[in-house]
Amino acid sequence: MPSVFFPRFERHAHGAGLKGLTTHYCAGCGHGLVQKYLSQAVEELGVQDRVVLISPVGCAVFMYYYFDVGNSQAAHGRAPAVAIGHKLANPDSIVVAYQGDGDLASIGLAEILQACQLGYPLSFIFVNNAVFGMTGGQMAPTTLTNQKTSTTPKGRGRMEGAPLRMAELVAQIDGPVYVERVALFDNKQRHRAALAIKKALRLQIENRGLGFVEVLAECPVHTRCTPTQAEEWVRDQMVPVFPLGVKKDVTVEPWFDPGRPTHDPDAVAAAVGATADAAPRCGARFPAHLDRQDVALKFAGAGGDGAQTIALLTTKAAIHEGFDATCIPSYGPESRGGTSYADVHIAPTEVLSPAAPSPHVLVVFNGESLDTFGPGVRPGGTILYDCAVIPEPPVLEHVRLIGIPFTRIALELGALRGKNMVALGALQAATRLFPEGAFLAALREALRQDAALLTMNETAFTAGVRAVHEEVGT
Repeated sequence: MPSVFFPRFERHAHGAGLKGLTTHYCAGCGHGLVQKYLSQAVEELGVQDRVVLISPVGCAVFMYYYFDVGNSQAAHGRAPAVAIGHKLANPDSIVVAYQGDGDLASIGLAEILQACQLGYPLSFIFVNNAVFGMTGGQMAPTTLTNQKTSTTPKGRGRMEGAPLRMAELVAQIDGPVYVERVALFDNKQRHRAALAIKKALRLQIENRGLGFVEVLAECPVHTRCTPTQAEEWVRDQMVPVFPLGVKKDVTVEPWFDPGRPTHDPDAVAAAVGATADAAPRCGARFPAHLDRQDVALKFAGAGGDGAQTIALLTTKAAIHEGFDATCIPSYGPESRGGTSYADVHIAPTEVLSPAAPSPHVLVVFNGESLDTFGPGVRPGGTILYDCAVIPEPPVLEHVRLIGIPFTRIALELGALRGKNMVALGALQAATRLFPEGAFLAALREALRQDAALLTMNETAFTAGVRAVHEEVGT
């Protein structure tokens, strides 16, 4: 069987020379030993081709350069959620989430607790070195009382609270079947650590349940000592606070059998009520007059203005016309009057980046949004704004400013909430992004079960189109 480690590590110098055989860990760091024991367990259990390793955000962020197994990179703290997704998508996979104390016990605390409550057969390796290692040695949830860090230069005190004991916390949850805390400071403890990691994997292989192994690990850099002194520090300072040993070990029969997920397109379509019928298209060409490769739009206003709705409708219209499109919402404190905005990208084949800091088109409903995002519109772009709310817009010489009274038109129609549909019609007329029919098709799909509301919104859309024609003479 091939080694679980890659023969060469490509992270530095493309795997050439000595750098191709070394990791990025500092001398004396505990991560190297933990990963050695993990690789041995995978090899001894014969599951290399089934393992999916979830790499964290932290000192072990580059694990995928070392392990010749399936790898996924998770956002900070989100490894448990990613692990659950992998396990349910492929129940035969052996999923190992590897996380540090800042990753698991701080930003990821909610994820690990909920994952443990579910209790699916998963293996969690929690490396506790009592500090945020990668980001500069800040206080972590596991930092010891009186321990000095970059954010507690006088030592962790009463105001910072007591260290969080994750193994004990997890052991109280119903889901896990095995929880143990181990260490690395001498050969006896290292042997126990290797056995614990292997057991956590075996329980998953046997479909018996979730295993959680906490490893007290050395960080000589941030404890400001030699590797040998770091081992002594773990033994003398950490162990009294984080007692070693098994915290939970329950014998259960194999139980995990979620069934095989189907990826058959017809079955998935039937499950979500989709049909094979193509969405109605208006034969629109890609709006290359705005940009040949990628059109960016931003919609912004206060909460309740409807910016998110027309952003989504624009995205759906683009998809119906056969283009790739993304919509990324961003909700500020809109209930207090703050800005709520959405970024939309439309590309002929694939959107490469969903954010729109420099849009071709900006549609805004309030002055705050115009002040915030107007200067960012790229030269030659278009800004559509509600001149009923913004009577004196700022001077922006690099763009085309078109003021349409969205709010007043909607009030005249007797439907103030329809001002976003007025804006959507204005967008169509001012930019020729797509034909009117493309937007109306998306609108009709969204409101197919509410004829009265659909009629009102179509009327508002048409009014917006007409207002632009009257304003700019298109």
